[in-house]
Amino acid sequence: MSEIDQKYIEKRFLDYVKIDTRSEASQPTTPTTPGQVELAKLIVQDLKQLGISDVKFNPENGYVTATLPSNSSKSLSALGFIAHLDTADFPADHVKPQVHPDYDGQDVVLNQAQGIVLRVSEFPNLKKFVGQRLITTDGTTLLGADDKAGIAALFGALQYLLANPEIEHGDIRIAFGPDEEIGCGANKFDAVGFGTEFAYTLDNGQPGDLEYETFNAAEAQIEIEGTAVHPGNAYGLMVNAVSLGNEILSALPQDEVPERSRDHDGFILVNHFEGTVAQAHIQLIIRDFDTPHFRQNEGKLQKVVDRINARLDKSRVKLTITEQYQNIGDEIRKHPYIVNLALDAYRRIGLTPNIVPFRGGTDGNAITAKGIPTPNLFNGGDNFHGPYEFVTTEAMALTAQTIVAIAQEHVRQFRHHNSQELA
Repeated sequence: MSEIDQKYIEKRFLDYVKIDTRSEASQPTTPTTPGQVELAKLIVQDLKQLGISDVKFNPENGYVTATLPSNSSKSLSALGFIAHLDTADFPADHVKPQVHPDYDGQDVVLNQAQGIVLRVSEFPNLKKFVGQRLITTDGTTLLGADDKAGIAALFGALQYLLANPEIEHGDIRIAFGPDEEIGCGANKFDAVGFGTEFAYTLDNGQPGDLEYETFNAAEAQIEIEGTAVHPGNAYGLMVNAVSLGNEILSALPQDEVPERSRDHDGFILVNHFEGTVAQAHIQLIIRDFDTPHFRQNEGKLQKVVDRINARLDKSRVKLTITEQYQNIGDEIRKHPYIVNLALDAYRRIGLTPNIVPFRGGTDGNAITAKGIPTPNLFNGGDNFHGPYEFVTTEAMALTAQTIVAIAQEHVRQFRHHNSQELA
């Protein structure tokens, strides 16, 4: 049996990061940027060259989907693996990846001319990758490991399974989708057409990480109408919108803020506050793993607004809360097989499982809401969304090995998938 082809994975990754796929929230198209279409079409070509015949690019939702058919005589449900095409809101044009073979564990000069250095003192995780093929930027762009490392790893897993047909597996469905970084791509995901009971995203994370909980998320917009008059004649007339805004913010839980939150802690973040006496605007986001507490915080905000409006001459404060996504853990806990399968696969290949809460959202939020429970695995990268982003070829190969192990464990365990409890 051959090994995972690390050179193949590295080649795919280096080709893909050179395509600018930065998404753009202000654009109404899907995908929001032409680079994502360019990458999607290259992926279609590369999948066909690899030997995958069932490959489609859907211009309506920007997704590339494909299937590696089952070679098993067992009646297995299909496995799904999903990675995203776009990169974050940071310079992503003219990416110049640099490969550092046999990384020595020391600081890495990314750009001699500009004095940009990837320092171990700032990024101690580098020490974990001594002896590996470290891939970095030149210090002027992001790298795109989020999530092109996931894409390359998935290619590596498919290439390995095709090269080793004696490895039994069921149908493996794959999808590469747009605009994950701006939270809208998966809203158009065709869950029915994908045809799996569950799936895994291959987004951020170190080898062994498993994330089956995300925040519940909502955005709150508050518009405040004041009355501006000359301050010398303001008695009984002026209503200061800025003062009302400050009153609202001072009524919020003072310890539930991002700078005091970690692990399973939730928070309310004031993203924007501007105003004059005549009018003010506040934009907040509410995040919490605990769904009842999340609802309580939404309710607290509404009560503060109602209390202020009740004492004024009219309703001067308008609150609009928009739900953004829900904690995938609420649904995934109903299907423990999905988590246990991944954990057993990790142990099978010698990884120590590290279950962590995902302090944000993934494509898995929208896909889970569409009926396909979708926790997140890992892609092996680090320092995402900036010039110090890095990944190693070996870490991507380990992601590919994990995908293969999950496929193997699914063959072995599927008969038990309805009778498990969460590990």
